[in-house]
Amino acid sequence: MKLRDEEKSSLSDAIDKMNEGLDVFIQFYNDAEEDKPLIEFTNETIKIIEKAIEHYGHEEVEKKINTIVREVLSFLPKGKKEEEKS
Repeated sequence: MKLRDEEKSSLSDAIDKMNEGLDVFIQFYNDAEEDKPLIEFTNETIKIIEKAIEHYGHEEVEKKINTIVREVLSFLPKGKKEEEKS
């Protein structure tokens, strides 16, 4: 392929920008952490949640689940770190 100096320079600049973009993607990959769910729901529970979302909407179901979990776990005895804060 024959290129004029101007074309060669433009091509070189484009390659440099592509390399910079690739470096950013590599950095994102290297910085990524594994996304682990806090709780593994059973298939039965997942189906119930999906039905509730269809009926009430995602936001409402999420709010209710958070309220229920917070209330249930509030009865757990305080750990040493919690007692030290009090």
